[in-house]
Amino acid sequence: MKERKLTYRQYIGAKGEESAVKLLEDNGFSILKRNYSVHNVGEIDIIAEKGGDIHIVEVRTRLNRGSYPDSAESVKGAKRLKVMRTAGYYLAENNLYDRNVVFEVCMVTHDNRGNIERTELVPF
Repeated sequence: MKERKLTYRQYIGAKGEESAVKLLEDNGFSILKRNYSVHNVGEIDIIAEKGGDIHIVEVRTRLNRGSYPDSAESVKGAKRLKVMRTAGYYLAENNLYDRNVVFEVCMVTHDNRGNIERTELVPF
């Protein structure tokens, strides 16, 4: 089987997601699921748990140029709705309706070489 090469964008995205997982785990979160997807509904990058709460995390990786809006600001209406709908499927599948659900964006900033400069969790 031929190995598929990642584009630079895919590579940076995967590296950003790894950085987000590390931040969460370092802060006491348990990772429940990564890249949870529901056909024709949406995808959630990371689903984690801490203190009984379920955290739905959208990871946004951006180049540190200063001219772009904050990566958290890039999660707008349509994307938010997709994430919320997809979260509903996960909660139903896992019978987690009684849990508090927290929606967050993990902002990951990198330099021109792809080195992670900052990883930060902010409310959705």
